[in-house]
Amino acid sequence: MNANTPITALKGVGEKTAKLFQKLDIASVGDLLTFFPRDYESFQEPVTIETATPGEVCAVYAAVTAIPNVKKVRNLTIVNVNIRDASGNMQLTFFNMPFLKNVLKPGGYYLFRGLVQTGVKTVGPGNAGGRPKIMEQPKIYPLDEYRKMIGVLQPRYSLTKGLTNQAVLKAMRQALTFYEYEPEYYPAHIKAKYDLISYKEAIASMHFPVDFEQLVEARKRIVFDEFFEFILYLRKNKELTAKLPNPYPMFETADTVRFLEQLPFPLTKAQKKVWQEIREDMGSHFCMNRLIQGDVGSGKTIIAVLALLMTAANGYQGALMAPTEVLAVQHFENIKEYTEKYNLAFRPVLLVGSMTAKEKREAYGLIASGEANLVIGTHALIQEKVQYKKLALVVTDEQHRFGVRQREGLAEKGDMPHVLVMSATPIPRTLAIILYGDLSISVIDELPANRLPIKNCVVNTSYRPKAYEFIAKEVSLGRQAYVICPQVEEGELEDLENVVDYAEKLRTALPAHIQVAHLHGKMRPEEKKRIMEAFAAKNIDVLVSTTVIEVGINVPNATVMMVENAERFGLAQLHQLRGRVGRGEHQSYCIFISTKENKDTMERLQILNHSNDGFYIASEDLKLRGPGDLFGIRQSGEFAFRVGDIYTDASVLQQASEAVEELLKRDFELEEVENRFLRAHFEMQQNKFII
Repeated sequence: MNANTPITALKGVGEKTAKLFQKLDIASVGDLLTFFPRDYESFQEPVTIETATPGEVCAVYAAVTAIPNVKKVRNLTIVNVNIRDASGNMQLTFFNMPFLKNVLKPGGYYLFRGLVQTGVKTVGPGNAGGRPKIMEQPKIYPLDEYRKMIGVLQPRYSLTKGLTNQAVLKAMRQALTFYEYEPEYYPAHIKAKYDLISYKEAIASMHFPVDFEQLVEARKRIVFDEFFEFILYLRKNKELTAKLPNPYPMFETADTVRFLEQLPFPLTKAQKKVWQEIREDMGSHFCMNRLIQGDVGSGKTIIAVLALLMTAANGYQGALMAPTEVLAVQHFENIKEYTEKYNLAFRPVLLVGSMTAKEKREAYGLIASGEANLVIGTHALIQEKVQYKKLALVVTDEQHRFGVRQREGLAEKGDMPHVLVMSATPIPRTLAIILYGDLSISVIDELPANRLPIKNCVVNTSYRPKAYEFIAKEVSLGRQAYVICPQVEEGELEDLENVVDYAEKLRTALPAHIQVAHLHGKMRPEEKKRIMEAFAAKNIDVLVSTTVIEVGINVPNATVMMVENAERFGLAQLHQLRGRVGRGEHQSYCIFISTKENKDTMERLQILNHSNDGFYIASEDLKLRGPGDLFGIRQSGEFAFRVGDIYTDASVLQQASEAVEELLKRDFELEEVENRFLRAHFEMQQNKFII
């Protein structure tokens, strides 16, 4: 078997199962082997109810005290079960499992394993500080079966409905047994210098590690490969890194000066500095390749509009590429409004995938003739049919969402146009120099004076009822709210909140007139667009979503952001999510709910409570990550590496960068590494990473 062998070659994977794997982007054996566990479980000895720690996943062996109580609330069936052991009582809640009424017999002993939480304050034995201990949706195990799993690291995969963790494990064991690996591709001195195990060992140990130490070693090798590939591509790409002559020298015109004078707000000092750097770049002898880094709301877009206006005033075309249709339409409407209000030199046209064939043909004609001097859209801008007349400036918004090749594709539409990329991702400068090695970096590190600071709170799960009351109160005032969950549907990971079920729970918990909808990345693009537009139009009050809204529509009316399982996200990503609120005139709030109440977790989240400065938060995130966070915190979202995280793995990123630089100096060795790397590794990974 090799990387391209179809997954149906594995015993037990027929057409039906293959279709389920394909939902997870797994079509070949190579895809399967690089489909790494989302998390690992280590089953601990059962504990008493009294010693079960809130915020931790625990197993308790206890007796059911009475017949389970079943009630139906709208479309949700809720089963409440009371259990007790010699040390105290606990309440269990199951959703949509009415059959448990006949399974769990009063007086019978069962082993329940799940996330221990604290409920509403009461008085009684076995309660923490007067608050009862509860578990929601715990798993039920036979005691002897559970004992066999104690102390063994169990891989858990992100799943889809119909596909079990056991089915993935069975397929994975077969693939590892029969897969034929290419020879090792790094020179021996590189492996020794950076303490790298072989790729074969790493793949096997990522799926079935003997212990945590072996897992750390395996993960380091996989992360090193990801970073090495990424940096190698950037360094070798001469079109992006070379100092190219400027075919479109530009001069500052009265248009940009007049526009700035008419704006109802002055630029901040940081914005003025960045605008000066861009003007100098565009008027110099060389092509501009510049990144603008700045927090959400720091005013990056207005700087991009100024650069595009300077381009149009000099008689050239500009293009603005956004990661989603919703964002592209938003940019188009805003710039059209500016154009009409301030009589700007723009003749803008929109180009997105959902337009009709006739609308696209009309747009193509306007672009090719040069009549449209500003083109705003999604990746539709780089399709073969789109021909530009004088494309002199390419701006990409939230550029880490685009593949490197997509960014190049747009640049190649012109005769080496200037490139300006924008990112709200607050990456510490030491890392940014590596990750954006082909770009000059500008930073907007202050917010406009009229922005109201967001009020934050970090709480445990017992705060949920109050949070729901607060959301209902804000909706009654005409505002809207976001609720973020870390997974799409039940079954991906058992102890995390999921979007689909949570939306149903919220409909039950909130007053009936409040409109609740859910959104996630697995939805069809047109469905996502419809929901986001409905939220923007105030037809939806509460939007339950995954991090897909991290780059979304601007909704100034949204004033509440609540994040469930906040401990599962990097601080930088939580800060990005917080940036969805605080965009309007009303006071905004962010509620971070952590299921873990231990000191380290709460202290880490308190950084968000005390600061709204993205760059400070990113640098603290960098300091606080450690070996214990390797698998417990979702990667930060900025760069879609499969395993690597630029904060947790900052030292490995530095090592991979050093290795690339060393091998670039030894071209004969680099060529050999590239050839083997491309065959053995890149074939499976190509187009999987984006910046």
